[in-house]
Amino acid sequence: MNFRLMTVASLALALAGCTTVGPARNAVESRWNGQPAGTFFAQFGPPQSDVQNGDNTVYAWKGGYKKRTIPAQYAEGENGKKGKKIANARTEFLSCSVQLTVSSDYVIRSIHVLGDVKKSSGPSWCDEFLGGEKAEKAK
Repeated sequence: MNFRLMTVASLALALAGCTTVGPARNAVESRWNGQPAGTFFAQFGPPQSDVQNGDNTVYAWKGGYKKRTIPAQYAEGENGKKGKKIANARTEFLSCSVQLTVSSDYVIRSIHVLGDVKKSSGPSWCDEFLGGEKAEKAK
């Protein structure tokens, strides 16, 4: 029993020491995994907090604040005119919150989106802000 426990523990330690970057699941991960953390923070601002976790540092970052107005929606009326209003105009307040795990050589090993605004179609706000055109300019 002790031998099994020691074998499992040593295997877990060996796997924990791996620093490979896993497959990207969204535009933010595909853009930033394996990139220097300095580039990210220079482009988007400093982190809110950081916690040392062994050889890695876990950063909490929030930004991308934007106000977006969604126009009122109307049913289609006769002859292409506006019909009855089906949804009022509204204002959305957008922001993006991510957690970055950065290795001791200051390379982003993982980035996870914690807070985001999803759209009914197209990319989410974090994908658009951190994985889109603005992020590409930082390359």
